Amino acid sequence: MAREFSRSRRVGQELQKEIALILQREIKDERLRLVTVSGVELSKDLSSAKVFVTFLDNEPENVAQGMKVLKDASGFIRSLVGKAMRLRITPELRFAYDHSLVEGMRISSLVSNTIAEDERRSQEFGSDQAAQDDDQAAEQKD
Repeated sequence: MAREFSRSRRVGQELQKEIALILQREIKDERLRLVTVSGVELSKDLSSAKVFVTFLDNEPENVAQGMKVLKDASGFIRSLVGKAMRLRITPELRFAYDHSLVEGMRISSLVSNTIAEDERRSQEFGSDQAAQDDDQAAEQKD
């Protein structure tokens, strides 16, 4: 019977939890106050892991500083992970910034602004004018 999740995926999920706890409790650097572990991709042989992180303060200079701190602390974090998890080989940790949260917020903002603009137009011009505008926009696309 096939398993629903591969070993690397299960270990990756556990690794994500452990790294998040370590960053929250063990690392005292102020530049990592608002860091979140959003995912872990683990190699098939469990020897290396790509850890995706996001920062709630997504200013470019703060993200760059945070990524540098994580890169410098990766050996220390790896040693703590090795103590917390019973693995034959503790994976090498590589940290990568996850842009998906920022991109998702940007897209959500664009959708909200478009909906608000459509509602404003429909109230301003009436529903008949809004329907005509939609028809004209469709014709211009074709």
